[in-house]
Amino acid sequence: MSAEDTRAPSTAPDEKAVLLGCLDQLRDAVAAKVTGVPEPQVRTGGVPSGTNLLGLVRHLAIVERFYFLGEEVGPWHTTMRPSAEDTVESVLADYRRTVERANHVIDACPDLTLPAPRPPGRGPGPSMRWVLVHMIEETGRHAGHADILRERIDGSTGH
Repeated sequence: MSAEDTRAPSTAPDEKAVLLGCLDQLRDAVAAKVTGVPEPQVRTGGVPSGTNLLGLVRHLAIVERFYFLGEEVGPWHTTMRPSAEDTVESVLADYRRTVERANHVIDACPDLTLPAPRPPGRGPGPSMRWVLVHMIEETGRHAGHADILRERIDGSTGH
C-alpha cells in the first residue's frame, strides 16, 4: 500500500520557485501521511519520545508561522503535543492555511537576501533564502519521521 505523497518539484530557472517547489513537495508529503489515519493511532506515539503524526503536522504549522509569519511561539517542547480537541481535519486545515499565508509572504519577497519576518523584540530575522532552506530541512526531516510512523500504523509507504 502507498500513501501518495509525491509531486515533482519545480525545475524552473528561478531560485525562489525551485526552493518553494521543493518545500511544497515536502509539505504535501507530510499532509498525505496524516490523511486517512484514524483515532487514536494518529495521535499515539510511535517511538519512545511520543512523536506522533498529528503532533508532527501541528509542530510544522507552528514552525511555519514563526519563520514565515513572524509569530511568537510558546514553549517549543509543547508544539508536538496535539490537544484533545485537535483532529486530523482541524490540524490539516490549520497547516494548509498557514502554508497558504506563508506562500503569500514568500511570493511577496522581491529578494531572497532580505530578512524574513521576525517576532517583535527578536531583532533582525535571517534572510528569506536561509528560512526557505531551513524549512526544507525541517519539513524533510519530519516527513521522514512521518513515513516511519505511518508505516508502523498501517504499512503504508511513500516514495
